[in-house]
Amino acid sequence: MDLFPSLKEKYTHESLSAREAQRLAEFIAWGPAVFQVSRIMLKLGIFDMIRESSNGLTRQDICEKTTMSDYAVKCLLEASLCIGTLLIDTETNRYIISKTGWFLINDPATRVNIDFNHHVNYEGWFKLEESLLKGKPEGLKHFGDWPTVYEALSALPQEVQNSWFGFDHFYSDSSFPEALKIIFDMYQVKSLYDVGGNTGKWALQCVSYNKNVNITVLDLPQQIEMMLTNINGKEGAERIEGYSINLLDNSAKFPVRKDGLDAIWMSQFLDCFSMDEIISILERAQEAMTDKTRIFIMETLWDRQRFEPAAFCLTMTSLYFAAIANGNSKMYNTEDLEYCINKAGLKIETIHDHLGQGHSIIVCVKNNNQY
Repeated sequence: MDLFPSLKEKYTHESLSAREAQRLAEFIAWGPAVFQVSRIMLKLGIFDMIRESSNGLTRQDICEKTTMSDYAVKCLLEASLCIGTLLIDTETNRYIISKTGWFLINDPATRVNIDFNHHVNYEGWFKLEESLLKGKPEGLKHFGDWPTVYEALSALPQEVQNSWFGFDHFYSDSSFPEALKIIFDMYQVKSLYDVGGNTGKWALQCVSYNKNVNITVLDLPQQIEMMLTNINGKEGAERIEGYSINLLDNSAKFPVRKDGLDAIWMSQFLDCFSMDEIISILERAQEAMTDKTRIFIMETLWDRQRFEPAAFCLTMTSLYFAAIANGNSKMYNTEDLEYCINKAGLKIETIHDHLGQGHSIIVCVKNNNQY
């Protein structure tokens, strides 16, 4: 495995003392409680109250500000102290925010991850073991009887949809400005298939950025309906069309443009499928390509992250795919995707790294010399 330097430093040798390792083991054992206490402290605004105070708050101060019982506040504060999100001045018994607490309050990625895990994943995690053993998203049954989360999206409770799309868009949106420059300034794309286009957010940014591009969004019928509703009346919507397709159906072909196709865009898309399914999708994409067409695969490859916390988040996200999304996909590394790309009759032309929140764009072309 070829890891980026910061990850190699973290994952190839022991860095904790025995005492630190023991504490981490207990932290893992109490992980569900750690998560819920921290989420509640954020939701109720207790962290914010403490941060905004001039010299911290006592337990009694917090009881008055929240109207919660002394018992409830004591439980939350003592747990947060031991979790490491708060510190205490033992002379005045005033609580103050720690560095970890500061990141919980201020880091937008952390806030998005908390909402995503609470609303979308938390109860489904209980079925993670069953999901891994069966290769099916058994945790999704908490919401209803669907084969994957993608068919379920439009029917999920609003707060679940908000957290799901908030998570999905947060990571992709940060990369869009740089990606647009690569697609349209570097490669001069005029026609593009947006595969798995969801709400059409990327398609709208494309037609706004480039006044000549025509976009076809390929997605499930219910997603196409949602996308067309979302783009209706917006600038450039007349240059966006939908094409309904179930990409899990191996017989479902990509449309072929008679005048040729410049680009096929797959953003945070292939991580929604198993490696065999990825190969099938890329093979069918390859059939719609000319020798001048490029596939742009934008993914957060966990082995190419500059900072270790990002790799941690990504490998944990793989467990969402196992328990909730579909039971057989994950956040891939470069080696896995390169294998799929090559098996589909394609080759990697180049990789653009460090876009937004740790994205990479893998640029693929047809491999006419594979045989």
